Amino acid sequence: MGWWQVGADTLAGSRFLVSPLAETTATLFALLAPVARHPGERAWFDAHLPAFRARLAADPVTARLVRAVRSAHWTADYLVPTPTGDGERSFHEELAEIRDTPAAVVHADLAETIGGPLPASLRGPDLQHRTADLLDWLWTRVVGPDWARRRRIMEADIIARTGQLSRGGWAAVLDDMRPGMRWLGDSRLQINVQDRPPRDISAAHLLFLPVTPRPCWVTWDDRGHYGIVYSCAGALAEPARPAAPQALGALLGPARAGVLALLDAPKSTSHLVALTGQGLGSVGRHLRILLDAGLVGRRRSGRSVLYYRTPAGEVLVAAPGGGAGVRPGPEGGAQIR
Repeated sequence: MGWWQVGADTLAGSRFLVSPLAETTATLFALLAPVARHPGERAWFDAHLPAFRARLAADPVTARLVRAVRSAHWTADYLVPTPTGDGERSFHEELAEIRDTPAAVVHADLAETIGGPLPASLRGPDLQHRTADLLDWLWTRVVGPDWARRRRIMEADIIARTGQLSRGGWAAVLDDMRPGMRWLGDSRLQINVQDRPPRDISAAHLLFLPVTPRPCWVTWDDRGHYGIVYSCAGALAEPARPAAPQALGALLGPARAGVLALLDAPKSTSHLVALTGQGLGSVGRHLRILLDAGLVGRRRSGRSVLYYRTPAGEVLVAAPGGGAGVRPGPEGGAQIR
């Protein structure tokens, strides 16, 4: 298995970082291997796959390139530059790092990924620009218009994991962060189940980067910067938010009624924070009041606590609303549809 020797100072100095480029790259990987986990994700693929496949069909060189940048056990380094942690950058600031990669470095990274000599179609001098152009297209068409929602999911995940850290230490945070990853003890962090030599990162700068699609990876550079990109606790595509009846909003308040309406399926507090845009404290207060009123219940699932509507809550939400529905807005506001 592959594991890292992680010093206490490395963990103490680590931090979470939101990366628009990592989110766009994960979206690229998801579209290249579309596997839907639920109906909402299937609808997302149905909405975006045709244009993505048409874009690749119109550019065969880029199509061959993007299918070569990621194998079962390796991703071309130039495609996943390691953040330094100097602060969050915009998508195009991050993308410039890919555009500036020398062609010789791109060729060497691709050869390592595919495990052999490059075919003639992948020896051109502009592969870094083709890669960046495709990522820019994905950002413009797919990720950018949805960025506010995706960012809320990432920030909610960071809040939840920070809470886990205070309650259960690093083992509670790291064990379920990505497939094959777990805390082994003795300052050892298992990264995956592959047969890789251990790496000593006890003096490194470590960053955790959440993304909303399923694909994830690890990355590092020769300056001691390491990044763990992981799939956060939030679906790539949510079904349309259920709207609370307007009369229920008048009874409970629009924000609280909206939280109750969202519990058509069990959800965690962090998930509700992501969906509503409300703060963690506000969502927690709404849930406590709904619990006290017997309108919601809660149960533990692994390390998460899930909230769900009780029969009394179901009756209230199903009652005739007499008109338009109310959607939960951030911090107590509401959006009328």
